[in-house]
Amino acid sequence: MTKTQNSTARDRLDTIHAEIRDRICGLDYPPGKRLSEVALAEEFDVSRTPLRRVLARLEDEGLVQSVHGVGTLVTDVDPRELGQVYRLRQELVLLYARLDPVPVTDAVIDRFRDLNERAKALKSTPSARAFAQLDSDMFLALLGLTENAPLREISERLYFRTARIWIQQVTASRLDLMQEIEIYANETAQIVAALEARDLDAVGHLRHAHISLSFSRFQVD
Repeated sequence: MTKTQNSTARDRLDTIHAEIRDRICGLDYPPGKRLSEVALAEEFDVSRTPLRRVLARLEDEGLVQSVHGVGTLVTDVDPRELGQVYRLRQELVLLYARLDPVPVTDAVIDRFRDLNERAKALKSTPSARAFAQLDSDMFLALLGLTENAPLREISERLYFRTARIWIQQVTASRLDLMQEIEIYANETAQIVAALEARDLDAVGHLRHAHISLSFSRFQVD
């Protein structure tokens, strides 16, 4: 297999991984659901061997668990580790501006303007699933502000490990969706303003505050 073929195959597996991860975080695959290797391999048009590599990666990230005699099951968020994860995420986001930050170009700012427009649009068409996807896209956009590979890897693992908690809280009516959308639209507008001023440090502190306040609104049993 050539280098190009290897890269293409790896990109394909990354795409499958991201899609299954999004389904787990969006509760399309709820905790306890058994994932069928046969069905997923057929859906994504791959053999079971590469699919197992994707599932092994998801298991390493804590999103699924392989149970002997049962199969691959979607895990749930552990309330005991939630606070620790959120506190660590708060500190890591401050490092985006300090460790290998990218130049703040017009293209970077436009990406965040688009996210802000999506947040404002949700006010007229509120959807918990669409909001969860917006938050995921916002996280990935923020992650793109640093080129520090270890920081990116750790931040990504932590985010997706607990990303489901927000939509679980909304679904259980512990959080007001419209209020959360309003808060989010205001935050994204502030991030755009900070980027327009080329102030990445301010972006980090805005997100730090957002993570802290979001966690304080959770009512985890």
